[in-house]
Amino acid sequence: MVTLQEAADLLGVHYMTAYRYVRLGQLPAEKVGGTWRVRREDLLAMTAEVDAPGRGTRTSKKRVPWEERLEQRLIAGDGSGAWGVIEAAMAAGAELHEIYLDVLSPAMASIGARWERGELDIAVEHRATGIAMRIIGRMGPRFARRGRSRGTVVLGAPSGERHGLPVAMVADLIRQGGWEVSDLGPDTPADSFLHSALEVDDLVAVGVSVTSSDCLDSAAQTLTTLSRRLGDEVLVFVGGRAVQDRAHALALGARDHAADAMGIVALLDEFAEQRSLRDEPTGTAGH
Repeated sequence: MVTLQEAADLLGVHYMTAYRYVRLGQLPAEKVGGTWRVRREDLLAMTAEVDAPGRGTRTSKKRVPWEERLEQRLIAGDGSGAWGVIEAAMAAGAELHEIYLDVLSPAMASIGARWERGELDIAVEHRATGIAMRIIGRMGPRFARRGRSRGTVVLGAPSGERHGLPVAMVADLIRQGGWEVSDLGPDTPADSFLHSALEVDDLVAVGVSVTSSDCLDSAAQTLTTLSRRLGDEVLVFVGGRAVQDRAHALALGARDHAADAMGIVALLDEFAEQRSLRDEPTGTAGH
């Protein structure tokens, strides 16, 4: 057996990180004379799951199906256990955006699909969504980036759209990029979208999320209203499962389309860069 400090050194992590592994049950350990001890075989088993031993703690997603573990806890209605899975994934090296995109989102998508197939009652899906929203509430502050804001993005879902979880996750991912976000949530009328956008002094973009195809008409009304009133200086974009591609987005009245959350982040960065280039002095003043 080795001490926990020796185990941390062999794993290439800080002592407190190794202690977190013990606390979360990832690394078996026992106290001997008041000191944590780890069996060498358990340590070797853990290092076998690490992509780069001695260089970090990033655990292979293929070997650790965090999304499946989370799904089980969500279906069971175990909020504490669900958060424990999130903590364990982060302790294993998962980045913040990976928690949302590779763990939480797939787990909820699977639960939704199982409900659609009649395998789960709607109450289970609603309860899981409630737990997922509480997880996002705890994760949110971690996405805040220090420094000067790059501007404000208004996000929401159109009238009739009940899915607010995708909006909440995208909002945090955008905040991580240095933007302020005004999250209007689900079921937001077109006039309310416009009212919120016009209230913002440093507005850069307005995004509309459409998950259900039944809400495409209300999304089109919202997008058309926003595009007409806000002009070309504000990026009006749409995303979500119900939008097929960029051509579909343009037909709905949007200025652009993002296929997924990271696509939205890239879209905002590109738009900000283009706007910055337009705003640069041309050097022709006085001519």
